[in-house]
Amino acid sequence: MRTYRDLFHTPEYTPLFASFTVQVAAQTVSGLALGVLVFDSTRSPLLAALSMFGGSFAQLAGALTLLSAADRLPPRAALACMAVLFGAGTAVLAVPGLPLAALFAIVLGLGTVASLSGGVRHSLMSRILPSEGRLLGRSVLNMSVGTMQICGFAAGGVLVVALSPRVTLLAGAALYLLTAVVAVAGLSGRPPAAAGRPSPAETWRTNVRLLSSAPRRHTYLAMWVPNGLIVGCEALFVSYSPNHAGLLLAVAAVGMLIGDTVAGRFIPAGLRERVGPALRLLLAVPYLLFAVDPPLPLAAAAILLASVGFAATLLLQDRLLALTPDSLHGHALGLQGAGMVTMQGVGAALAGGAAQATSPATAMAIMAAASLAVTLALAPGLRPLPELRTAN
Repeated sequence: MRTYRDLFHTPEYTPLFASFTVQVAAQTVSGLALGVLVFDSTRSPLLAALSMFGGSFAQLAGALTLLSAADRLPPRAALACMAVLFGAGTAVLAVPGLPLAALFAIVLGLGTVASLSGGVRHSLMSRILPSEGRLLGRSVLNMSVGTMQICGFAAGGVLVVALSPRVTLLAGAALYLLTAVVAVAGLSGRPPAAAGRPSPAETWRTNVRLLSSAPRRHTYLAMWVPNGLIVGCEALFVSYSPNHAGLLLAVAAVGMLIGDTVAGRFIPAGLRERVGPALRLLLAVPYLLFAVDPPLPLAAAAILLASVGFAATLLLQDRLLALTPDSLHGHALGLQGAGMVTMQGVGAALAGGAAQATSPATAMAIMAAASLAVTLALAPGLRPLPELRTAN
């Protein structure tokens, strides 16, 4: 399976792609609206960043307790129910006068549930696509993230200015409900992929097994930490340039789209291990320019270039799956996704704190330097393997 036509002719991939795409649009629109709402009411870069990415912290709790359910729930029902829950929670966030503590409690609760959604989706995709088509399938999902973030941040920015952040949150809630409709209408009622009851104990045992392998552990860290620190830079776009935050976020999404398109479709398998290190460096280096507080056009160009580097995660996912037994692919990618967004929450908190003490531009440069340092420290553990074979 080498072409997009082959991919979308595969039964059920199209509705899976469609439901995921609408959900990303919902997350994008509602995340921008919530960040603006909190910043307008508090004038705090830290709280604005945490409102947009703070739910990522809760995904760690979900990854430690819920992830064994990724292969043990009927996928269509699980995806639809989670979408309805996200829609309801987002609608509550739009209630006028909602206390800040209640707002963050809802964000954390939704983040806990979100830790499961990636595992369920990847488990289902592994059943829909043959093994040779899964990299292309994941790359297309990543491309849809970039596309929908471009559209979502642009539309969200217009809605926030023309209407209000609260109305924009309601639009995001409606999109979540549409996600559930698409999942129910397009996916078949498959049984769970694995037998047994999900439990925190089973989740913990599998997480320990996955992280006990040094090659897998280095791969996980390379996908979690540098990525999260750079997302901390993105969490400061609202406080860095409140009137152009939507534009900067859209530019970042364009860079992600370019990177995922090239990595997923045009880089031959034999070159992926060589291209990966360059992409991991590219993710951080352009943000060092913010140390001199560049003008907006130059800042946007740096953000565009750096965001191409997010494609390194796609190649590292391929490495992770090659090092992991097929029976654990859903859980492995669910752990990767939950850990990644948890680190994004950590990055947002660190960036917000640094911006409080210095300035948003200086904080972005600091986060970029930290990301680059971690990437260089992990490089010895990510050397190309002479023979990439599945570990236990």
